[in-house]
Amino acid sequence: MFVRRQMESKRKLEPDMKRLLRHLGLAAALAVFASATAGASSEGGTFSTRNGDITVSVFATGLDRPWGLNFLPDGRIVVTEKPGRLRIVSREGGLSAPIGGVPPVDARGQGGLLDVTLHPQFADNKLVYLSYAEPGPGGTNSTAVARGRMNVDSTALEDVKVVFSQKPKVSSTRHYGSRVVFAPDGTIFVTMGDRAALQLRGQSQDLNSHLGKVVRLTEDGRVPPDNPFVGRAGALPEIWSYGHRNIQGAAINTVTGRLWTIEHGPQGGDEINIPAAGANHGWPLVSHGVEYGGAPIGNGKKYAPGIADPIFTWTPVIAPGGITFYTADLFPAWRGNLFISGLRSRALVRLELDGDRVISEERLLIDIRDRIRDVAVGPDGAIYVATDSSNGRILKVVPAN
Repeated sequence: MFVRRQMESKRKLEPDMKRLLRHLGLAAALAVFASATAGASSEGGTFSTRNGDITVSVFATGLDRPWGLNFLPDGRIVVTEKPGRLRIVSREGGLSAPIGGVPPVDARGQGGLLDVTLHPQFADNKLVYLSYAEPGPGGTNSTAVARGRMNVDSTALEDVKVVFSQKPKVSSTRHYGSRVVFAPDGTIFVTMGDRAALQLRGQSQDLNSHLGKVVRLTEDGRVPPDNPFVGRAGALPEIWSYGHRNIQGAAINTVTGRLWTIEHGPQGGDEINIPAAGANHGWPLVSHGVEYGGAPIGNGKKYAPGIADPIFTWTPVIAPGGITFYTADLFPAWRGNLFISGLRSRALVRLELDGDRVISEERLLIDIRDRIRDVAVGPDGAIYVATDSSNGRILKVVPAN
């Protein structure tokens, strides 16, 4: 039984091995393969990694398509469920009843209640930010962000206000982007998708549209005066960067203070970017992937003058979800690493960095065999991941010893 599982894992990993040979070299690729094929079962257990064994346990169950998770100051987890519910997971793994005050969502397709982010001063002001698919007239919708104040017994959000609504609203149920990240200066980054429809793609390059953009806002949704397109005719002042396809992962690099994002490519070409003010990241003028079916994107170019290149790409894709930088002490060897939740890869992807360069990759939890939607680091230093299913789970990762 164990030998058969090893052989199945090897077959699944062969395309990734070829890509790693190109990106990282033979030695690093073999290291990834060796650690990825060791494992236990879909219910958890002890797994081998390059830096020692880890133990994976089921921390919470019974979640319906969890999408975003964040830690409250007391160690409880606040988590979104895509159909439109916000819940709190106790320190023992129990689920609360749905929290009241959540705005209506359009839960069709990839839409619904998506990310949840806490204000940096949540302990004092109790402010919670939610991103979601906001319903519009005639079946249209858009990515939106609402802010509310958690009440004293954590049962409802009060004074809920929409602080951002993507323009234009369109008829699509895909590519919402939707991560919400606080920057060190107190501003907020919100990631967008191109909304997937072929006729909408060009709006990723249109500065009079929020589609395919990263926007930057003040904490109450106003436009920071130093945004790159403030005062430019024909440009929405909220825009920070453009030319994105579908950014579903975003985090602040705690060393540099800069925003890192990860976005879905089409068939191939998932990419990590460090969006700078006013940068054009190319979609759909360039891509490291191809159309579904194999046709080229645009002129088939991967690079072009004036386009900000990604710092890392995947072909085949991993289909990334949330990301986080590891800054805790429980895994000393992983401090400063970037962790990525993988949907298609069904893995927790660990990247070792040297400044802004990726120098190695390791795929963890592949024997769990779950699509992984989000990842967060708890106050205890453990790594928590949310699995993407109608009976979604939160898994906890700690050193085996």
